[in-house]
Amino acid sequence: MVAPESVPFVKVGGLADAVGALAQALAKKGHDVRIVIPKYHNLKNFESANLLENPFMRVELGEEDAYTRVWETAYPDSSAKVYFLEYELFYGSGDVYCGPTGNEEDNGFRFAFLSRGALDLCNHLEWVPDIIHCHDWATGLVPAFLNTSDFNKPIGQVASVMTIHNLQHQGYCHSSVLNYAGLPSDLFRQDGYESYGKVNMLKGSIYHSTKISTVSPSYAKEIQTTEYGCGLDSVMRFRSADLIGVINGIDTTEWNPSTDPMILENFSPGDLDGKSKCKKDLQSIYGLEENENLPLFVVVSRLYDQKGLDLLLQISDRLMLETNIQIALVGTGDATLENAFVDLTKRYPKRFSALLKFDNQLAHKTIAGGDFLLMPSRFEPCGLSQMYAMQYGTIPIVRCTGGLGDSVPVCHEDWSKGCGFNFLNIDAIELMNVMIQASECYTKDKQVFLSMQKNGMNMDFSWAPSADKYEAIYGWAMDARKQAFV
Repeated sequence: MVAPESVPFVKVGGLADAVGALAQALAKKGHDVRIVIPKYHNLKNFESANLLENPFMRVELGEEDAYTRVWETAYPDSSAKVYFLEYELFYGSGDVYCGPTGNEEDNGFRFAFLSRGALDLCNHLEWVPDIIHCHDWATGLVPAFLNTSDFNKPIGQVASVMTIHNLQHQGYCHSSVLNYAGLPSDLFRQDGYESYGKVNMLKGSIYHSTKISTVSPSYAKEIQTTEYGCGLDSVMRFRSADLIGVINGIDTTEWNPSTDPMILENFSPGDLDGKSKCKKDLQSIYGLEENENLPLFVVVSRLYDQKGLDLLLQISDRLMLETNIQIALVGTGDATLENAFVDLTKRYPKRFSALLKFDNQLAHKTIAGGDFLLMPSRFEPCGLSQMYAMQYGTIPIVRCTGGLGDSVPVCHEDWSKGCGFNFLNIDAIELMNVMIQASECYTKDKQVFLSMQKNGMNMDFSWAPSADKYEAIYGWAMDARKQAFV
């Protein structure tokens, strides 16, 4: 696997969780799994890493070769290995997606180095994998190397799988990146890496990868449409026969209400007493009225347009005036949204509370103490919070998009057979109606509510089912790659 980030070493978003968890799940199934990421200056849990016995490695770039030192470690209780490429010019300072100069334009060169270095590492280790699994635009040059300069080498026979975690991020950079990387200039064309006069690293990888995956079946369909395709819908349709959606799993060790050390009291599907105490604790933390009979809706989210929380703003006054619900929100992001939620907190004390910060323990406490989780996203490739919520008996209310629709079973004919509530359109009134429906279920039909809680808590959101599907994709990709050499 080649990735720009992976837990527990460096994390910006859900991509890091997916890379680390999938690697470990595959290793447990007996596969030889190795991850390559940059050695950033602020890595966590790096104490176990050591330099390779022969640590200096040449990276064969186009304009001038460079040299990197390679560090190695392994996941605890797993055979999955992680290699870190050290190159101070690109990774010695700055952030994951912004280099030392503070200019995102540098990312093309930074991640071209990662893509080339990952392949050269295979040669350095004298190890030829069956699959190179690339994660998002930052690894987008790897498939092109395999199809061009490396095609007649042993590494060139390897199949590539590109996973699109979020099509919105595509990796635009200057066209000189191809020359820097040592790739043929004729890759800079419309059915390749060219887009609006620049290199689009993700677009080119979609053309060049053996197979393509994304993080939910519904998102795989959505990104083939103009509405969700982010300008690449025609490219996705062109490669649709090689595209499959696989829902992400979650870390069921960290997110387990029966063992979670971050919440006030543990609980399980067979004993929900602890959840009531977690709700009271949460009401106290947020300054809400400590009343178990009031339906408590929670939001754990970045405050950006994608998350659809402006819909909640449009209806919050009506909800506060016409119902008895409570709302607790934690997150940071867009200043306009932050200010609006602060204003609601001031106007409706004991009923509405927004904490504009984020820490992991507060996220756990909020998920554990809520009755319902709100996720009215405009789009959501996969989403994790809804799965966390179901594990904790917190019923999700989601918009039917991407992974939200795929992971939250809803039975409109009989709510007790489902795990959550949903609505179809990006519409504030639809959200309000389903919230009222959910609150009435909580106050008037407790047995249905309890059934939905337990259904969600018994769902299997581990990475094992996803790892099984990736095994199938890998076999599919290997068979397809062999055809290129017949």
